[in-house]
Amino acid sequence: MTTKNLLRPLAAATALLSGLLAAPAAMAQDVTTLKVHFFLPATSYAATLFIQPWCDKIARESANRMKCQLYPSMQLGGTPAQLYDQARDGVADVVWTLPGYTAGRFPSLEAFELPFMMQNPEATSKALWDYTQKYSQDEFKDIKPLAFHVHGDGVFHMTNKPIKTLADLKGLKLRAPTRMTNKYLAMLGATPVGMPVPQVGDALSKGVIDGAVVPYEVVPSVKIQELVKYHVETDPAEPAFYTSTFVFAMNKAKYESLPADLKKVIDANSGQALSGQIGRAFLQADAEGRKLTAKNTTQVIPAAELAAWKAVGAKLADSWVSDMNGKGRPGARMLEDARALIAQHAAKR
Repeated sequence: MTTKNLLRPLAAATALLSGLLAAPAAMAQDVTTLKVHFFLPATSYAATLFIQPWCDKIARESANRMKCQLYPSMQLGGTPAQLYDQARDGVADVVWTLPGYTAGRFPSLEAFELPFMMQNPEATSKALWDYTQKYSQDEFKDIKPLAFHVHGDGVFHMTNKPIKTLADLKGLKLRAPTRMTNKYLAMLGATPVGMPVPQVGDALSKGVIDGAVVPYEVVPSVKIQELVKYHVETDPAEPAFYTSTFVFAMNKAKYESLPADLKKVIDANSGQALSGQIGRAFLQADAEGRKLTAKNTTQVIPAAELAAWKAVGAKLADSWVSDMNGKGRPGARMLEDARALIAQHAAKR
């Protein structure tokens, strides 16, 4: 046998071995890793009850061909108000944020942030998804929305002074998250101070604000239970005096780059059902967060007192309708539809 003939089996074996060694690398390259960016810590209820479970589910349903790399607490840089643009621009593949952190940029969603709109976050989140499909498509055209949702009842967390009546709000510096809630607090006589959740703890500890309005689910992330003495709820039989809207969004180009089967996994874990699931998770998170406040004083503002608050809220709703009309939008119909959708989904529970 010639040297040339002897080398042929060796070359074939080498090629086979190279192919076997290359196979795992090729398989590894086939895994899509989504960079998921958000503003709360990895230990927050948002991360443990919603974001991580969603990531686990898409990994499982894609046979681990699609996974998440979580970047909590703004680890990719920027501010919470910049998260939407990070999803648009591809800095992150998936983000979770409040549209209201950029005041006035997403006005259609503000219908759900008006006072006394929301009573159950699961039903209201489903309603919000349906509403956005009709009224918010243009505002969110630069990203792929995966879910829209709200949090549970807003609560006053006060450092030194409880709130029993409308008059008690006069002159208090209160943190609020969105344009509508800030406007509402001002109309109630308080001095609103807009800021994202991560700034609340520092502002409370330094006395920059007298209190903050946030749901109970935020309590452990900010350690609010250690910074305030009073927690003031509104009558649970009444709709919440405020809630905030959130968007869970994906970079459009990243979604379009996925093979068809992975797009199906994302599609199956998006939309109205996911929105409702997140709302339900936030209700669970509120119950857990509330437990941490047991050593403090909790008060409830009764329905009779809230009548005056509602009258002020109605004026804010009228103002929002006028604002939408001025933008060429059917403000009254939008608000009517928001309320009807909330009632519709609440009736299905």
